[in-house]
Amino acid sequence: MNANQSDVGAALGMQAVGRLLRPASIAIVGASPTPGALGASVLENLERNNYRGRIYLVNPKRDEIGGRPCAQSIGQLPEGIDVAVLAIPQPAVLEAVRELAARGTGAVVIFSAGFAEAGQHGITQQREIADIAAAAGMLVEGPNCLGCINYLDRVPLTFIETAVSEAQARHNRARPAIGILSQSGAMMAVLNTTLASRALPLSYAVSTGNEAASHLEDYLEFLLADAHTRVIAMIAEQFRDPARLLAAARRARESGKLLVLLHPGRSAAARESAATHTGAMAGDHAVMRTKVERAGIVIAHTLEELGDIAEIALRCAHLPARGAAIMGESGAFKALCLDLCEELGLELPLLDDAGAPALRAAMPPFVAVSNPLDLTAQGLVDPELYYRTLAALFEDDRVQAIVIGLIQTDSVTCAIKMPQILRAVRELRPHKMVVCAGLDEGASVPAGYIAQMRDLGIPYFPGTERALRAVARLSELGARDFGQAALVLAAPEERLPDGVVPEYLAKRFLAPFGVPFSRGALATNLDEALAIAQGIGYPVALKVQSAALSHKSDVGGVILGTNGEEALREAWAQLHDNVQRHAPDAVLDGVLIERMGGRGLEMIVGARHDPQWGPVMLVGFGGVAAEVMRDVRLLPHDLTRDAVVREIGRLKGAPLLSGYRGAPALDVEALAEVVMHLGALLQSQPGIREIDLNPVVVYPRGQGVLALDALMVTGTRPAVH
Repeated sequence: MNANQSDVGAALGMQAVGRLLRPASIAIVGASPTPGALGASVLENLERNNYRGRIYLVNPKRDEIGGRPCAQSIGQLPEGIDVAVLAIPQPAVLEAVRELAARGTGAVVIFSAGFAEAGQHGITQQREIADIAAAAGMLVEGPNCLGCINYLDRVPLTFIETAVSEAQARHNRARPAIGILSQSGAMMAVLNTTLASRALPLSYAVSTGNEAASHLEDYLEFLLADAHTRVIAMIAEQFRDPARLLAAARRARESGKLLVLLHPGRSAAARESAATHTGAMAGDHAVMRTKVERAGIVIAHTLEELGDIAEIALRCAHLPARGAAIMGESGAFKALCLDLCEELGLELPLLDDAGAPALRAAMPPFVAVSNPLDLTAQGLVDPELYYRTLAALFEDDRVQAIVIGLIQTDSVTCAIKMPQILRAVRELRPHKMVVCAGLDEGASVPAGYIAQMRDLGIPYFPGTERALRAVARLSELGARDFGQAALVLAAPEERLPDGVVPEYLAKRFLAPFGVPFSRGALATNLDEALAIAQGIGYPVALKVQSAALSHKSDVGGVILGTNGEEALREAWAQLHDNVQRHAPDAVLDGVLIERMGGRGLEMIVGARHDPQWGPVMLVGFGGVAAEVMRDVRLLPHDLTRDAVVREIGRLKGAPLLSGYRGAPALDVEALAEVVMHLGALLQSQPGIREIDLNPVVVYPRGQGVLALDALMVTGTRPAVH
C-alpha cells in the first residue's frame, strides 16, 4: 500500500460509501445480452430485485439491450452517476477508471483480477487507479472483488445471482441485522448464503478485494453508523490501517455493536524478528489478535464459527460474562462437554445440592445436581422437568448462558421436550443467553419448532460442539477487563543509539522506570573489572558488551559465578579468548561486571512496538528455553496490575508461581509491575522497537524480582503492509 492509498482511505467519508451502497443511479460498463456474462448478470440482478433507480448501459457495439438504450462510450454517460460497475476485461479497466473520474462518478466497482496479485505490471496499474481515485475523490471497490449487496433496499451490485424479495427486505429492515465485510469475494458469498439460510436479517455485504482505493475500514465505519446493523462479521487477511480499525472497534463496543473477525494466517511463520526473544515469539497473527481483542472484537477460528458467533450475538439480547450451564440427557454427553469446556476455557460454575437448592427442588431425587446436568430420559415421562430446570437456572446469578443439548430422535420426542423449553423462555423472559443444540445431527426436527425458537431469541444448532465453541468466544468477551492502567512515566534522561542497544546501556536507561537490576558497572580493562568487583562484592558475572553481540552466550561472552580476584583474572582472559575465537570482528564496548543474583524462578518480560499495531507486551517462563517452550502470554500494553496478574495466572506453568508442592508463593505482583512499567514506557517512547528482559528472576512474595539481562532495539522502521 502506498501513501496515496492510505490518504484516500482516511479521507473517504460516509457519503462516498453511501453512494456505492445506496445508489440512485448505476452504470454498467460492459453491459451484455449474453446470458452468464458479467454485465448481463449484474443487470439481471438489478431487474430481479426491482431496482428503482436509473440504470445506464455502456456497450460500444449495441444500441440497446433488453429494451434499454446503450451508450457507445463512457463519455456519453451523464455526469455524477453514483456507481459504475466495470464488467470489462482487465486491460480496459485503467482507462475506464480515468474516464469515469472525469465524469464525476461517485464510485466504481471493479470485478477484474490481474492487478496487485499478478505481478509488477498489475501493481503499477493498481497504484494508478488509486492515484486517479484520490485526485477525483472517487471510491473504488476492488479490483478483484465480487461487488456488494444492499439487503435493505434490494440493490445487488454483483454478478452472483441474488434475489431479495420485498418481504425479505422488510424483514431485514424491521429488526437489527448483520453486516458482512470480506476481502475475499468468495467468502462473502459463502457467508451471505450461510446466514440467510438461518433466516437472519442482513443489512449489507461488501467484498473489498485488492482494496486499491477503499479499505475494509471505510465500510466498517459506514456500518457502525447504520441504524440497522448491530453485528458486523468480517473476513480479513490484513488491515491497511490498524489504528483506524481499533478506534472503530472501541466505538462499536461503546455503542453496543459487536464485531466478529475471521483472520486467516494463524499458522503463518512470524515475520523475521529483530534481536530479541520477544520479537521471535510475537508473530503477526498473535499481535493482531492481542490488539483487536483488547479493542472488543471477537475472534472466530473458522468460517463456521464466524457464522455461529454472529447468529448468537444477533438473536440473543443478553450476551454472557463467564458462567455457563449445560443441560443434557446423557452421562457420556456430560463427560464430553467437560472435556470440551476445559479445552475452550468455558467456565462452568459448580452446581450441587447445597449451592443450588432451587435446582435440587426442580429435579427428581435420583437425578444428581451438577454442571453439566444429566436429566437422563426422565424428561420423556415428565416433560415439565425442562421447564422447572430452566426456571431454576434462570434464577441462579452464577449462570449467564445456558446451552441445552437435546437428543431429538424423532418428531415425537421433539414434541415432548421443545414446547416446555419454548414455554419457559416465553413466560419467564430470562435476562440470560439460551442456546439449543441437537446431539443427533440429521434428526428430523420440525421446522416450526426451530422458527419459534428463533423468534424467542434462542439460536438453534444441529451440533452441540458448535454451540459451545461460539458461547465460549462470547463468554470470553463478556469477561474481558477493559480497564486501563493510569501509569505516567517521566521523560527519559538520555537518548539511546539506534539499533541494538548493549545491555549496560539498556539497564542504565531502564532502571529509572521501575526495572530492578543487579549492582554492577562497565569495565574496559582488567583493573577496572577488579575494582568494580571489589566494590559490589563477589561472586560476580562477566558479560561482554557489544551492539553486534545481542546473544552473548552464543559466543562464550558470559561467565557466571566468578568468586575472587584470581578467578576474575582467569575469567577475564577466558571471556576475551572466547569472543575472539567466535566473533573476531565484533567491536566491544567493554565487559559488564555484576553481582550475582540469588536463585529463583526465571521468567521473561518483553515489550515490542509493532510497526502496524503499536505496543504489545509479553510475559512468560524464560531463561534459555524461552523460545523452545513458548509458555508465554502476549498482552496489551495498558493493562492494570490486577489484569496482568490474571494473565500471568493463565500460563501453563502458573502453579509454579503460587506455591507448588510446598514451595513459597512468588511475587507475581512485582512481576506485573515490571510489565506495566515497560508498557507505559513503550507507549510514551515509540522510538523503542523492542525490549527483552530475560531472565527476570522472581523471588518469594514480598521479595520482588530481579532482571538479570536486558536487551533493547531502537529506531524507527517503515510499517509493513
